[in-house]
Amino acid sequence: MRLTCPYCGPRDHQEFTYRGDATAIRPPIDNTSIDDHNSYIFDRANPDGLHRELWNHTSGCRMHLIVVRNTVTHEVVSCEPVGPFAEQLK
Repeated sequence: MRLTCPYCGPRDHQEFTYRGDATAIRPPIDNTSIDDHNSYIFDRANPDGLHRELWNHTSGCRMHLIVVRNTVTHEVVSCEPVGPFAEQLK
């Protein structure tokens, strides 16, 4: 599988680190429910088809990316930067 870093260009997926589900919503910091925080950390869906994922270009520029990937075929639909430098690349 190849991911296209907006800064470095196309790279093998081994240069990247999977950082998790990009659709997970963190509970508010003032939420004191242990169950809500445990659910955020440990409960994950295993969807078939398109899924938004957070990846980090660990062996390259270290940019964080939102990758839309088909979990069945591993086809990468898009890679978009996130974080403070994302606006500079547009």
